[in-house]
Amino acid sequence: MSEPLWTSAEAVAATGGSTPCDWAATGVSIDTRTLEPGDLFVALKAARDGHDFVQQALDKGAAAALVSHVPEGVDESAPLLVVKDVQAGLEALGKAARARTRAQVVAVTGSVGKTSTKEMLRATLDAHGSVHAAEKSYNNHWGVPLTLARMPRDADFAVIEIGMNHPGEIAPLARMARPHVALITTVAPAHLAAFENIEGIAHEKASIFNGLEPYGTAIFNGDLAVSPILREKAGEGRRWSVSFGERAFNQYRLYRVTVRDACTVAIGRAGPEPRLFKVMAPGRHFAVNALGVLAVADALGLDPAETVMGLGQWHPGAGRGLREKIMLDPVDARISVELIDDAYNANPPSLAASLEVLAAAQPRHDVGRVAKGRRIAYLGDMKELGAGEVDLHRAVANNPALQQIDMVHCIGPLMQHLWRALPAEKRGHWTETSHKMAERVARDLDAGDVVLAKGSLSMGVGRVVDAIRKLRQATPDLDG
Repeated sequence: MSEPLWTSAEAVAATGGSTPCDWAATGVSIDTRTLEPGDLFVALKAARDGHDFVQQALDKGAAAALVSHVPEGVDESAPLLVVKDVQAGLEALGKAARARTRAQVVAVTGSVGKTSTKEMLRATLDAHGSVHAAEKSYNNHWGVPLTLARMPRDADFAVIEIGMNHPGEIAPLARMARPHVALITTVAPAHLAAFENIEGIAHEKASIFNGLEPYGTAIFNGDLAVSPILREKAGEGRRWSVSFGERAFNQYRLYRVTVRDACTVAIGRAGPEPRLFKVMAPGRHFAVNALGVLAVADALGLDPAETVMGLGQWHPGAGRGLREKIMLDPVDARISVELIDDAYNANPPSLAASLEVLAAAQPRHDVGRVAKGRRIAYLGDMKELGAGEVDLHRAVANNPALQQIDMVHCIGPLMQHLWRALPAEKRGHWTETSHKMAERVARDLDAGDVVLAKGSLSMGVGRVVDAIRKLRQATPDLDG
């Protein structure tokens, strides 16, 4: 039997809590729907009070439950770790896990691309040892300590994603993670509803460097208008400072990017050394962030050749630029639609990057009802943009990539401003909800089309993605 993640004695020592019996947990869970037997269930208070689900967790095989009181209907002799505050208890577990690990820790933040960059790092570091990384986008006040608390004792590397919605959120999480290397992908107007300006966002993102270990490495995008703010913060204290990007003064510089239909090939340099690398996703923005990943690997002292090989294994996940072929005919592979699923999030820079990818995609002609294959976009509202949100949506109509895009369908009250600003020949449908737009998909698309779906998560553009996937025909049993 493998060594447990947490024994009751270790958990009590970390949290200052109490428990009536001995137990050992092999994992940590906050959700009974995904709980595995042997997990320590953490009864957080969020949309629902986790204490209401403690008995269900124990019935499903939880090793114990972290609680602030004995829940109604649960026996006092049950394996409960009782603490004053459950959130504080989870944070204590996270800090204890960080204190005992020998792993080299990397922290990632940014207005755009932090989750895909975290996954690039996971693929890259996996070529050098065992990697523990945040699940999904677990990057907030409970996601960071949960990720730390789940860290295996024998991990070689840990990648911690850190996000924010309001000022003052990043620094405490960074101090909890205590990274050896911290990376900022970019700074963009993604949370202007909570900040006065983009400079305020830059200062908040730069506070990730407050958590760096002594002589740690601060890595940041050097191409931004606010890069001087990042550079100043990166240069404070006992830190190494490294910039990356396409401009000449960056230590890690991207020279040339070739965006192909299924991958991106790039040439750059790391100091005086040339670097040729590839990622299995089309998009210049992926190449820029990949350059930051190479800087992380170098800061950790890893072999450059193995690093490039690991990076080349990465491809985006569902909702973050995943490309897939939707077969419309069970026999003829040409009768298909290509889907670019980028429906998880949206803000002006990420939307611009996605439109560039769609503009470079190659539709196929003479395979559908419409002779000419088309580039089609389904775009949902971009949220949390503050007072300028209407102008930022309307300005998308001026994006040069739209010249190569045949049709734009818009979802939501903010995207209606883009819809009205579009040229008549590119103006598709507008609906208030993704549900309504999803009902039209079968009529809007045809074989040979390449289609992008993108919007903020709350817009539910994933419903449009699901509707497109449902156009897929089952592959026939040719043997039969």
